[in-house]
Formats: sequence, structure tokens, C-alpha cells
Amino acid sequence: MLDLQPNVVADLLARLEALAPLIRETAPSFDRDRRLPDVIAHALADAGLFKLWLPKSFGGFELAPADFMDVVEAATRLDASVGWIVGNIGGYARTAGYLPVEAAKALFSAERAAVVCSTANAGMATRVQGGYRISGRWSFGSGIHHATSVALLCAIPDAGATPRMAMCYLDARHVRVHDTWRTSGLRGTGSCDLEVADAFVSDDDIHDLVEQRSYEPSILYRVPNISMFNWTVATIPLGIADGVLRRFIAQAASKIRAGHPAPLAEREVVQDKLGRLEAQRRAARAFMLDAMSDLMTAVDTGGDALVRARATYRSAMSYAAESAVRIVDDVIALQGAGAIFESSPFERAQRDVHAASKHIAMSPTLFTTAGRIMLGLPPLTPRF
Repeated sequence: MLDLQPNVVADLLARLEALAPLIRETAPSFDRDRRLPDVIAHALADAGLFKLWLPKSFGGFELAPADFMDVVEAATRLDASVGWIVGNIGGYARTAGYLPVEAAKALFSAERAAVVCSTANAGMATRVQGGYRISGRWSFGSGIHHATSVALLCAIPDAGATPRMAMCYLDARHVRVHDTWRTSGLRGTGSCDLEVADAFVSDDDIHDLVEQRSYEPSILYRVPNISMFNWTVATIPLGIADGVLRRFIAQAASKIRAGHPAPLAEREVVQDKLGRLEAQRRAARAFMLDAMSDLMTAVDTGGDALVRARATYRSAMSYAAESAVRIVDDVIALQGAGAIFESSPFERAQRDVHAASKHIAMSPTLFTTAGRIMLGLPPLTPRF
């Protein structure tokens, strides 16, 4: 693993805590407007939270994965949609390590630079002199209302062969946003569809989806892009679960449910449940960190070791998501009827954790992929 940076992390956590009052004040608008307000997005950018995985050579923090997790979990405890945007945009800043220096500088020289990525669908890239013309429509553009640039998955036709899958980068002014983000949870992420019609992308603004070249020496940028992307969203469910546990504990000493005279904190069944749930959360988190460590070690080994490490890493994320959902649902069962009201933070947390766990990064099918590889069978897809 990369060396820890405790002073940097402590500073980022302090900046997040300083934003807590503003986030609480504006949070009621997140669900209503289905996006973060500009004042929050700007505050996050100004606090450096969109630079978590930006290389140091570009003025970023280049955080170790464990440090990244600490910061994103803290943001998620404040609000799941805020955590999702910090994880996505702060995490995809790593793309500066996959592009030639001048191309990366162009992306991240913008004020409050924010690269928004979508790989949910593939557009079409047609070869022209000096680059490609791309067109298509992509879903799940988290943070698109605040994007300065976008990274979009495109298929490049190759006669007689499987199309090459590549990430294409272009200015957000070429994007048309479709108001499609009407969901149960994570409503504040503004993850709308986006469309591009016949926009030019230069040769320097494109790289392969899986086998990208790294222009930075750090292991952080040599791990396959498709693997690192998943870390940026898989940290969210456990952050939601942690926040729910903390909120429950904070009011358990005074919370009395009908039918029992003792506060929840004094009931043995509640004590037992909380102990077990915290053990589940920590176990799932430890599995993620252990799998990330193995993945980073396997990058230089390559071959079957890297394939196995990638599969285990992805199953760790699915396990963490399933664990987080169980934790939140169990805490809300302890909380009782009060948790069903929109005024309750538990109600929104339950919607958010179920929405987050549906992301393909945490799909239950990833257990099948890991199992197939354990049995010596080939994976059903290279995208894991």
C-alpha cells in the first residue's frame, strides 16, 4: 500500500467538518432539486475535495486508497450524495495519470476542475484526421451539472475484430444533459443522462478502458483504471452504514420505544445487535483494504495473479455493499416507526444505501466471477 499521509488527511477531514453546517442547511434541497446546489459543489472544489486522486505533479493529493476511503466515508457521513460526488469526482481526478501531460493539464487547469465519468453505455468513436468524432448517450453522469470535462466510454470499430473500448475526454460544453435522475435514493447526485453529438476528441484525449498507459510512476496510476474506478463508489455504502450507526448510538440513551420501559441503550438485545453490526462493518471494510493491498501488489506480477487479485477485489466490494445494506436495515428495525418519516435521517439513509448498492461496481454477479476464477474457469466478462 502507499504510505499514509496523516497530516493531509487530517486537514481534509477538518475542511469537511467546516462544511458540515452548510451541508446541513442546504440538504433539504438535495432531494427536491435532484442535484447538489452550486454553493455546495463550489465549496467542495475549493476545499480540494475534487483533487483526492489528482497526481501531486498536478497539485493534487494523490491519496493512498486507505486515506481516500477515510475522507470519502467522512463526506458520506455528512450526506450520502455529497460523499458520492466527492468519491466520483475526487477519485476520477486520477485520470491525469493516464493522459499525456499537456492533455492532462488542459483538463485540470480549469477553475474548480471536475471530470465526470460515465461507462454505463458506450458511444461510437469514428476515426478522423488527428483524432475521433464521437456521438452517443450515456447514463449515470454523477455530478454532471458541475462538470468542466467529461470522460465517456466509446467503442472504436475495428474491421474484423472486436471494437476497441476506450475513454474519450472532452469539454463539458459539448454535453447535453437530459433530466432523467428521478430515483429513490442518492437523489442529490444529479446522475442524469448526457448526450454528445459529433464532437471531436484528439488522439491525446483518449486511452484504452482496461489497458491504459500510466504517465505517472506511482502504483496508484498503474492499477487498471477499471479497478480503481470501483473503489471510488464502493466506499459509499459503508460510509452510510457508519453514519447510521453513529446517529443511532447518539440517541439510544434517550430513545424509548412503545411496549418497553427501558431506553434502547439499556436493552441487551440492542447492545448485542450493535456489537454484531459494528463487527460486520469493520470486517467488510478490512476485506476491502486487504483486497486493495493484494491488487496493488499483483500489478507488477501480472498474469494470473493479477486476474485473481482483481476478482477478489471486486467481490470484496460486493460483500461490503451487501453488509452495509444489512446494517442499515437492521438499525432501522431497531429504530422503529419513527424511521419511516421523511423528516428522519434514517429514512433517507435507507433509500441511499439501497440505491448505492445497485451500482455495477458492487453487483452480486461479481461473486460468480470470483468463483469461476477460483475453479479455474475463465471470467464471463473482462470488465471486472
